[in-house]
Amino acid sequence: MISKILVPTDGSKPARKSVEYAVEFARQTGATIVLLSVVDKSAFVPQAMPAPSPARIVEPIEDYLTRAAQSYLEKAKKLCIDGGVPSKRVIRSGHPVEGIIKEAQKSHVDLIIIGSHGRSALKAAVLGSVTFGVISKETTIPVLVVRK
Repeated sequence: MISKILVPTDGSKPARKSVEYAVEFARQTGATIVLLSVVDKSAFVPQAMPAPSPARIVEPIEDYLTRAAQSYLEKAKKLCIDGGVPSKRVIRSGHPVEGIIKEAQKSHVDLIIIGSHGRSALKAAVLGSVTFGVISKETTIPVLVVRK
C-alpha cells in the first residue's frame, strides 16, 4: 500500500504537473506527500565579484536559490491543501539526484513521483538528467515519471 509519496519540484511546468498528479493519486489512496526541493550546489560557479560596499550589497547565490525553492514548495503546498492532501515541505542542498534519493530513504516513502524534465541546464535526449539519475540509482523505491 502506498501511504507516503515524495514529489521533488524545481518550479518547472513538468514538476508542477507531477505535483498535480501526485495530489490526485494521494487523494485517491489516502497517502501523504513529502514535497522536496533540492538547492543544487553544483550550480554555484565562482565568479569575480566586486567588493561589497554600502551602495551595493551582493546577495549570496545560495540564499537566492533557497528562497526560490521556498516559493516552489509554497505553490506545491497550496495544490495539496486545495486537494485535501496532507503534506510537508523539505528543502535540502546538494546534488539533486542524491538529495532526492536520500530524502526518499529518510522519509520512508513508498513512491517517488517526478516530472520527466526540469530546469536542468543539461537535457538528456529522452528524460531530464535528474529524472534519469533518480530512476538509474540502485534503490527499491518505485518511481513514477509524469510526462510533460
